[in-house]
Amino acid sequence: MAYVDRGFNSGGGRAAPANSEFPRVGIQNDCTLRPMRHPQHSVLFYEGDKAERLYELDEGVVMLFKLLPDGRRQVVEILNAGSVFGLSAGEVYDCTAESLTPVKVSTLDRNSLEASPSLQQYVTRCLLTQMETLHDHAVLLGRKSAMERVSTFLMRMVPNRGGFACAGPAEDGTDDSRSVTLHMTRQEIADYLGLTIETVSRVISEMKRRGLICIERQDQIRIVNVCRMCQMTGIH
Repeated sequence: MAYVDRGFNSGGGRAAPANSEFPRVGIQNDCTLRPMRHPQHSVLFYEGDKAERLYELDEGVVMLFKLLPDGRRQVVEILNAGSVFGLSAGEVYDCTAESLTPVKVSTLDRNSLEASPSLQQYVTRCLLTQMETLHDHAVLLGRKSAMERVSTFLMRMVPNRGGFACAGPAEDGTDDSRSVTLHMTRQEIADYLGLTIETVSRVISEMKRRGLICIERQDQIRIVNVCRMCQMTGIH
């Protein structure tokens, strides 16, 4: 599944932490994870498919989204390596999963998960981390301005900056710029931030005008000053 308007790509998301306890070759009841590779813009599962497998993202970026009956799309989550997804409370998946980049995923039968307490504990830790990200996203959609939404989106791709435990710049007066590689179209960004594509384009142009960002190449943006961008997110 491919989308038009790939002139500006972006991506992000908070990855669940990797954990060495996650079994890689086999666990109780001869349960074995099956690694699989998928090209960019592959659909791993559709909303409404039977939820028979659990996925762990080993490499790449995956987008989860829901479609309304009239064709409108809401991107609900962007997942990076270390994230677990595909766990459903019911019998079917409640969203569609699409790879934004070439990905490597490990899959596990749902029945095997239900038979392994140790694996359930690992999945719970991963899901709790992702739940925090979803809480932040709910605030973004419900209360933030367009500029704050795009700023927050870009800041989530800068490790260890922003939020309660921000490391801050290395030293006063040092270069605090950061280059981020992106993986989404403007339409996908808009669908994630609850904005129109026109609004996303307008905000990006305004950021360039203010000297907050510069476009280094088609899939890469440089944040000129990370602290200044962080101040635009609305969290301060």
